Amino acid sequence: MTYYLYHIPGKKIGITKDLKKRVEEQQGYNEDEYDIIMKSDNIEYVSEQEIYLQKLYGYRVDETPYNKLKFNKEENDMNINITEQTTTFPCPVNKLKGQLMDNMGMKWETDHGAFVINKYSIDWIMKNVQISRYNVERSYVYNKAFARFYDNHQTHDALGGNLADVHMRERYPSNGRTTLTGGLAPTGMKERKCNEPEFAKRKCDDCQCNKGECLNPTQFDLIRDWASERGLYDKGDPKTQTLKLMEEAGEICRAVLKNDRDEIIDGIGDCVVVLTNLAELIDMSIEDCIEVAYAEISSRTGKMVNGTFKKD
Repeated sequence: MTYYLYHIPGKKIGITKDLKKRVEEQQGYNEDEYDIIMKSDNIEYVSEQEIYLQKLYGYRVDETPYNKLKFNKEENDMNINITEQTTTFPCPVNKLKGQLMDNMGMKWETDHGAFVINKYSIDWIMKNVQISRYNVERSYVYNKAFARFYDNHQTHDALGGNLADVHMRERYPSNGRTTLTGGLAPTGMKERKCNEPEFAKRKCDDCQCNKGECLNPTQFDLIRDWASERGLYDKGDPKTQTLKLMEEAGEICRAVLKNDRDEIIDGIGDCVVVLTNLAELIDMSIEDCIEVAYAEISSRTGKMVNGTFKKD
């Protein structure tokens, strides 16, 4: 796990595991508005430096060092408390969103189904979270209401729900051939008929009926089927896939520097494969991730600066 010690000049010094989500998306700062002081996998050392620099710069000093915060006692997940009725988080409401963002992809089971932390569930949690009546440093949500949110918003298709959820198993029988998100239909692929509008001009080489009734899987479906058959979704790990993604991205960088077109194409394709599998392992689908990203950028305005698009 890599921890980043960052500085927002004139504002604060803090630590996060995800700069983009924590500093840019949550706090609203652009990349050129903050500095990375250091990055380290030693949480004790970076926590000591945070306190030291907060004092040195005259900023508010955290009462509890980052490595002593309750949500950091477990390396990967928050130490939540689950009962039949509620899920309780180990932090006050004003700190909750940051902790949820830092634990993106975390999953837990309740009597009402399995839940996952993603962009959409964070929005719901923050709108419905309650302050604990017994400890103002803790907050909670009702599990039944959370499960209803998944149902009402068709989490299986849009939010990365999974077929382990009680309310999803009844709606989408798996027949033993689904990924975590239900990205594969009961046959093992997302099924689309050749005569659907988006495939009207696409010839299916395997079509035997000439009536446009055969199935025509997308490349993403084929990737998921390949990975599922090899047990990647049963035994895979998001961290390993993320490291694999960094490795493939490095290959693209080397290929670009060498102007090696074939290697660039190969690297891009490898990254797409890894991203498809990574999405499945965090209970999302690559199509949903793309849709969310495009929805965010579709109306974005800005300008090109040094070869990079900078949003307004």
